[in-house]
Amino acid sequence: MAAPRRDTRGIVDADELLARVRFRRYLPAGALRPYLEHYWLIDWDLTEPYATHVVPHPSVNIVFQQDQEPRGEVAGIGLGLFTRKLERRGRVSGVQFRPGGFRPFAPHAPVSRWTGWHLPLTDVLRAPGGDPVPDPDPDAFLAPDDDHARVAALDAFLLGLGPHGEGPAPDPRAGLATALADRVRHDRSLRRVTDLAREAGLTVRAVQRLFAAYVGVGPKWIILRHRVHEVLEHAENDRAVDWAALAADLGYADQAHLVRDFTATVGVPPAAYRRH
Repeated sequence: MAAPRRDTRGIVDADELLARVRFRRYLPAGALRPYLEHYWLIDWDLTEPYATHVVPHPSVNIVFQQDQEPRGEVAGIGLGLFTRKLERRGRVSGVQFRPGGFRPFAPHAPVSRWTGWHLPLTDVLRAPGGDPVPDPDPDAFLAPDDDHARVAALDAFLLGLGPHGEGPAPDPRAGLATALADRVRHDRSLRRVTDLAREAGLTVRAVQRLFAAYVGVGPKWIILRHRVHEVLEHAENDRAVDWAALAADLGYADQAHLVRDFTATVGVPPAAYRRH
C-alpha cells in the first residue's frame, strides 16, 4: 500500500461532513503497516452543531480527541451506526487498525472483549513487559498544528509499545486473521463463512474462534457489514440504482434482504436515503 485509501466508504452523507471538517489520512511508519490501515486526522471550527454518522468498519481505533478536554481512548468495533455531535472547535487524531492488527498491542485478551466499548487506553493496551501502558498526554497528538508532527507522535507512541521500539512482535495468527478479513473485503464472491473456511483449510468453528480472538466480530458479520458499505456507496454516488440487481451482485437472496440489512444499520431504506 503506497498511499492511504481515499474513499469515504462508511461515512453517511460524506459530502456534508467534508464541507464542514478538514479530514486527512496518513500512512504509519513501515514497521506498523502490517497492523494499521492508516492514521486519520480531523479538525473543525463550526458556527453551529453538526451530527456526523458513520457505519463503522470491522476495525479497532485508538482516538485522541480535543473537544472539551483532551482525552485518549480505545474504540472497539462498533456494531451499529456511530453518531458524533461536533460543536465549536475540535480536533481528532485517530488510528485505524487493520482487522486482526490490534491484538498484538493488547495480547492479554480477545479483541471481542472490546467490541462495542470505548475504554481508556490504560484499560486495554499493554507495555512490552505486560503492564498497562502509562497514560499518554493527549496534547502530544493534538496540539501540533503540523500534520506530520501529529503523525510522528502517533508513530512514536505505537512503536514504543514493542520491546525494541519497533512495534509489537509478529503474531502469525494475527497475520492469518488479517489475511482472511482482507479476502472478505476485496472478494465479493466470498458470501459464506464455509467458503472462507474451505479456502483457509480450517473448520468453520476454527475461523469463528480466530475472528473472535483477533478481529473482534465474526466473519459473517464482516461479510454483512461490507455489503452495507457497498450499498451505501452506491446510494451516495450512483445517479440511479437497480436495487434488485445490486442485491443479486452482493449475494442477497432478494432485494428485501438488502433493504432489511441497510435499514437496520443506517435507519432508513436505501431508496429513501438515495432520494435524500
